[in-house]
Amino acid sequence: MKLAFDVDVIKDLGITRMVQQVAEWGYRYIEQSPHPQINPFYKHPRAGREIMAEYKRALRDNGVELSSFICVYRWSGPDEMRRQAAVKNWKRMIEIAVEMDVQVINTELSGDPNQPEICDEMFYRSMEELLPVFEREGIRVELQAHPWDFCEENDATADLVKSFRSDNVKYVYSVPHTFYYDKGKGDVESMLRYVGDDLSHVLVADTMNHTRHCRYIVNPPGVDAAVHQHVAPGEGEVDFITLFRTLRETGFADRQFKVGGEPIVAAALFGYPEKMKHQAVETRELIERELLGR
Repeated sequence: MKLAFDVDVIKDLGITRMVQQVAEWGYRYIEQSPHPQINPFYKHPRAGREIMAEYKRALRDNGVELSSFICVYRWSGPDEMRRQAAVKNWKRMIEIAVEMDVQVINTELSGDPNQPEICDEMFYRSMEELLPVFEREGIRVELQAHPWDFCEENDATADLVKSFRSDNVKYVYSVPHTFYYDKGKGDVESMLRYVGDDLSHVLVADTMNHTRHCRYIVNPPGVDAAVHQHVAPGEGEVDFITLFRTLRETGFADRQFKVGGEPIVAAALFGYPEKMKHQAVETRELIERELLGR
């Protein structure tokens, strides 16, 4: 199992210092989430020769590796021209992953919850074009359901993953999305067991249950939006005891996948950079203790 740190919360440090910081916190792997100089949200990748050379040098000098990229494109959106642009972005992102010797890309569906039927059609249209590229280049693409997407729930998204019957398509369980995954029940064991052997990636952070009365207050009432957090384990309401127990019982840490090799667990803590010097280390130690027996 690869234990990674999602660097979104420190992306403003610059490439070299960002890598150094991850190494100082004791991580061996980086999950590279959208970065304005590499793979910005929704836009064509920006990774130029100079940035990639700096990144490779920083990784080598600090004994750190890239476990995975996260990219987010409108490949399931209802607009056909934007869908085509997203597929073009994807193809360039795959080239960058190959250049950086990364076999895993974690992504979202990025559709419109108000037009789920159209978005479902658009997603499969995009995958019809992209899956042969993933297979040719040896990329494991991992799908996660996300709040305010056309498919927010765990079981439905797992079914979508399983529909491809491909070693190149697997599932991400994002712990801070737990209460969206089953409409507020938070039954992590049931959801993890439903995904089964297609679970290849877990994002670790906590959140409050948005379905509880006044957990969040959004004005005006009824606004078309979704709220969640990525805070440190223990600061929200996710049942981490059951989550880690289920991952141990199902042998998650010891899995090996035909594409991309080991499973990944990434600390995905956002919103409180002032706490990271403590929380990044504490979260790593928690994951090591619960899943690696250290």
